[in-house]
Amino acid sequence: MEPYILVVEDDRDLREILCESLRLEGFGVVGAEHGEAALRHLKTGARPCVILLDLMMPIMDGWTFREKIGQDRSLAQIPIIVMTAVGGERAKLVPSNGTLSKPLEIGAVVDAVQLFCPARVDLRRL
Repeated sequence: MEPYILVVEDDRDLREILCESLRLEGFGVVGAEHGEAALRHLKTGARPCVILLDLMMPIMDGWTFREKIGQDRSLAQIPIIVMTAVGGERAKLVPSNGTLSKPLEIGAVVDAVQLFCPARVDLRRL
């Protein structure tokens, strides 16, 4: 599978906007509605180049998801960028490669994921 971004976000509208915006920027994207769905996806052997992770979600929140993948050597090295409206110490409890504050700005999201994931097509050259 080509490099792609895994977007873990329970708000369906935001997840779809993020996925579509990133696709328009030339990235491969897979969306998951909560941590448990994302974990099931990863258990198939799929390896995203970066995970965009919401913290406050039903079924399995971002803190629990991060803890679970941190316990699996094959998943622990995947870069994670936290997306959150939660500030302060609670957000810092999640080991990550970066934090994006909500409300999100798509330019900031693109800049953050470009550090870890190549776009499939450089649309700016077309």
